[in-house]
Amino acid sequence: MPFNHNDHYHRLLLRQLPRSCSTALDVGCGTGRFARRLARLGVEVRAVDPSEEAIAAACTLSEGMPSGMVPRFEHGDVTELELPYGHYDFISCLASIHHMPFDTVTSLRDALAPGGVLVILGCYPEKTWVDWAWSLAAVPANAVARVTIAVMDRTRPASAGSGRDLAKAPVRPPTVPLLQIRQQADLLLPGFTLRRLLFWRYLLVFRNTAVGSTDY
Repeated sequence: MPFNHNDHYHRLLLRQLPRSCSTALDVGCGTGRFARRLARLGVEVRAVDPSEEAIAAACTLSEGMPSGMVPRFEHGDVTELELPYGHYDFISCLASIHHMPFDTVTSLRDALAPGGVLVILGCYPEKTWVDWAWSLAAVPANAVARVTIAVMDRTRPASAGSGRDLAKAPVRPPTVPLLQIRQQADLLLPGFTLRRLLFWRYLLVFRNTAVGSTDY
């Protein structure tokens, strides 16, 4: 059943947008759903993904959008791209940072404009009793959400599909524990905030003017 954990947190991520945001980079954009949400807010979006199939699907799904609001989809590996220094007001990574070395955040950090925000919706493996407790709590909520979405899909007109079946994003299980992610972020993203979310995710937020490190 098509309950998407990343899509569930789109509104939370959009609340991190800085005021007067005009440029954004979406890393590991997949079929472009979040990039399109950003673009509809009037943001100029560059969306990058290493999967040619996903980028092709993203372009197809963006047909019909006003020409000035279509994200610029790009097939590429962000670890190999030369990002413009101090350019983006907002950079997002949705369930993609575990597909690359975590120190990739250094180049993303440097690509932020003054006052810019980097948001990472990340995945982590269960390693501690706290991890397993959060996973256990997510199971019933996940079951309810999946059934609810399935019922909604059955009542939705056939033409109203989201196109989720056009491409399957590459899947890689996370390997870096949350504690290690926190330790690496302490070194690379001073002033970050990090918190656990339901549905096997964490939210890391870095603002390029922050000082120190805070958990909430």
